[in-house]
Amino acid sequence: MRRLFAPLGIVLIGSVAAAAIVAASTRPSIIVTSPSATTSSPPIEQAILTSGDATISKKPDLAIVGAGIDSQASTASAAQSDLNSKASKLIGRIKALGVADSDLNTTGYWIGPVYAPGGDSITSFRATEQLQLKWHNVDSVGKALDAIVQEGGATNIYVSFTLNDPKPAQAEARSLAIADAKAKASAMASAAGVKVGQVLQISDVSSNTRVPYPYAARADSAPTQVPVGQIDVSVSVEVDFAIS
Repeated sequence: MRRLFAPLGIVLIGSVAAAAIVAASTRPSIIVTSPSATTSSPPIEQAILTSGDATISKKPDLAIVGAGIDSQASTASAAQSDLNSKASKLIGRIKALGVADSDLNTTGYWIGPVYAPGGDSITSFRATEQLQLKWHNVDSVGKALDAIVQEGGATNIYVSFTLNDPKPAQAEARSLAIADAKAKASAMASAAGVKVGQVLQISDVSSNTRVPYPYAARADSAPTQVPVGQIDVSVSVEVDFAIS
């Protein structure tokens, strides 16, 4: 191998040395070679590429409730008429709970045939409507669900929790994630014998999720219990630091 590369070493005398990019373990390692002195491309800046993560927990202050109704009849118009009657009852009960018009909307409306086994003939028609409402008092959402089902006639129910304004929590988590990225960059720079310079680039992805809570109508008079718990707000960032 020495015999093979010795002539090449002589030819490449005077070229710019290769610049190594120090990469975080969560991002793919990249090795970039500086362009030859004979080219006009700008030199590639040495950098430390790293990532940071942070998660904070907050109690949700908003419940998203889905309430569905359906109807089935021999004709499409009869199914629709019956559905409209049920929807009027459900919407009236929801508004009686204090839900504002701006917090109530329709997320789905469907009318279609119901086929016999084998799919060769239509036996009836089915109509469904799905409503969604915002419930701002998360601690009383169980009582609201009971009222919507037992008095409003809803048959398909789900509830999920979120933050009415997630931006403050995201900003807090983002600051922690950037601090995490900087700590990783400092550790890598120290190990490599270099120093961390200014930030070259930052990108971030924020998310906060909670699985919808299934609601089962109760036969007894005991109120439905819906534990609220806390919601996780997670932020991941990728930060490129210059090597000073």
